[in-house]
Amino acid sequence: MYRREFLQPSLLTPPAEPRLPNRASDRTVLLHLRRQAMATQFEIVLPFGTPDAVSMGENAFDLLDSLEEQMTVYRESSEISRLNRRAFGSCVRVEARLFQLLETAARIHRETEGAYDIAAGALIKAWGFFRGPRRVPTEEERDAARQRVGMDKVTLDPERRTVRYQRPGVEINLGSIGKGYALDRMARRLREQWGCGRMLLHGGTSSVYGGGSPPNDERGWQVGILHPWDRSRRLARVWLRDRALGTSAATHQHLEYNGRKLGHLLDPRTGWPASGLASVSVVAPSAAEADALSTAFYVGGVELAERYCAAHSGIGAILLPDGESAELIVMGLGPHEASFSRDAQRSAD
Repeated sequence: MYRREFLQPSLLTPPAEPRLPNRASDRTVLLHLRRQAMATQFEIVLPFGTPDAVSMGENAFDLLDSLEEQMTVYRESSEISRLNRRAFGSCVRVEARLFQLLETAARIHRETEGAYDIAAGALIKAWGFFRGPRRVPTEEERDAARQRVGMDKVTLDPERRTVRYQRPGVEINLGSIGKGYALDRMARRLREQWGCGRMLLHGGTSSVYGGGSPPNDERGWQVGILHPWDRSRRLARVWLRDRALGTSAATHQHLEYNGRKLGHLLDPRTGWPASGLASVSVVAPSAAEADALSTAFYVGGVELAERYCAAHSGIGAILLPDGESAELIVMGLGPHEASFSRDAQRSAD
């Protein structure tokens, strides 16, 4: 079940995640359709008057529910859970589009020098970020977990569409790419089956896809990126037209250790939480890529982001380093795609 709400006066968002417009202009009214999934709220935003909007939204949300059932590691019946149980010692055939997602994750793993890794389930569990309690594992526990981490220990066979784990205890977790992938699939269904050309979709506001443009702005859907700790400060605005935005920031899940906060975004190469950046937002052609790359850049840092954006056209990034006086680092985005707040501008409604 989900609650549909129409013509909301505002859309509240958590810190460090994009702020979405409720009105494209004083004359453009937007319709919001919502459903809870993947431990967050998904939303479809359409221009008011879009034909068959409610039926279209329900159909897209039904797809979302089926994707969650397929990808979640919190249900023993999911395809990913079955894969994690069976893929060591035998080749497991998986659904075609899920296999393509695994190939995408494997490619980004290679391109980011291991900073992005969906095969980090053992490490996530060692830190208690799966079902808790959150804790700092011992050095021996971290080392043992790292032996079971890495897409280099996963063999993908495109011809047979099979997956095989090379070591026992390897586990895939799609939490860093699943929401974006779901948005891509939903957008494709709205476009191809319902002929919908104008849409804004988000999952928890940290994963956003803008299809087409709102009626009054051909640049695309305007999305604001807020400061991770001060929601009154807007870091930047981006325009999404058939593009996606993913944001990563360690603000919600953390634990205290020796007087400092350790976030939940783990570096699979070291076994420790990543540090050095307060938030990372990435603009990419697909929401799956935007999600994965925002995580990779958060883990890998500014130099990795610079190398990647220089080598891959169509990828842009907005990075905020840690520190009270830190300045934004922007790469791969032009003035027609984004504008930036140089003086900690307070976000407008």
